Amino acid sequence: MFYDRELQAIKRANRYRKREIFGENLLDFASNDYLGLSKKRGLFKKACKRVLRYKFHSPKASTLVNGYHPIHKEFENYISKINGFEKATTLGSGFLANISLFEALPRRGDLLLFDEEFHASGLITKKMSEATVDIFKHNDYNDLKTKIKKFKNFSKSRVIIAVEGIYSMSGDMVKKEIFDIADSHNAILVVDEAHSVGIVGKHLLGIFEYYGIKPKKNHIKMGTLGKALGSYGAYILSSKEIYNYLCNRAKAIIYTTAPSIFDIALAHENFLYIEKNLQTIKNNIKKIKKITSDILGIKPKSLILPIELENSQQAIKLKQYLLSQGFIVGAIRPPTVKKPILRVILRLKEKKLKKLLRIIQSEVLS
Repeated sequence: MFYDRELQAIKRANRYRKREIFGENLLDFASNDYLGLSKKRGLFKKACKRVLRYKFHSPKASTLVNGYHPIHKEFENYISKINGFEKATTLGSGFLANISLFEALPRRGDLLLFDEEFHASGLITKKMSEATVDIFKHNDYNDLKTKIKKFKNFSKSRVIIAVEGIYSMSGDMVKKEIFDIADSHNAILVVDEAHSVGIVGKHLLGIFEYYGIKPKKNHIKMGTLGKALGSYGAYILSSKEIYNYLCNRAKAIIYTTAPSIFDIALAHENFLYIEKNLQTIKNNIKKIKKITSDILGIKPKSLILPIELENSQQAIKLKQYLLSQGFIVGAIRPPTVKKPILRVILRLKEKKLKKLLRIIQSEVLS
């Protein structure tokens, strides 16, 4: 009645979405559970034990009232130490974390620059910000440099740059030159590592570690707990100054209930599991990439494989066909991406992965 015309228009454009519960017999190559930690019951039980040490198991309030729990603090101390940042704060989701950052950090007169493929959780804050907000071409550090220089010609205000470590749809890695440009202009650099933690780096800590970059005062790292880490929530790593500022200005920190105690405990256990099984996980990732290269001739840098398609209708049909073959993959359509893609998450189910990639080779790439 109220939105029937809009819904019909979405359907005509083959952009209609709906929630589904898929059978557990289907093979999951769509979710961001990169390391398969969502199925490890032993880690779940360890997290339960961690929570049951305390008298209460829910956060009850915001972290600035009475919701800050020893489990939050212990995890924050751990995550800041292993990443080389001064401080960490946990939040309920990556979406909330990015809203916290981009609603609070840019002030009137500042320049906020997003990579054009940055996640919607950042771009949505364009309407909230008092700053000048602009977009630079994807991973184009020359375009970024030009926009910063143009701004600096008439203003001495802050510049804030937002990029992703690994981009969620394309699987591209941020270019190191962007770190260099941020440092040379003393710009604040926010790196969303949702899809790079657990995937790259000597200890699988993400893109900072992959490039051998020691965090500086102008660096901020946002990481999520619901992708490779098999839990739910997020964290922001920063200097003490930025941490204190966010605790006093970021509405999504001040006015939301603290993150789930259990989810933080589970993420902590999962991080410890990755540390303990680091070499096995790295070997598995290497094997996944080799299988993909051997079958498709594509050398992925991440575990995200985007297969570009002609139109949304084709994306839907291919997704349904792969479902009939026992595989769940993502059919991502505009406006999330410019052109429709099959988004395949490369998981280590060796025989099944080979079968899926051969079907894609035959049905899509041939």
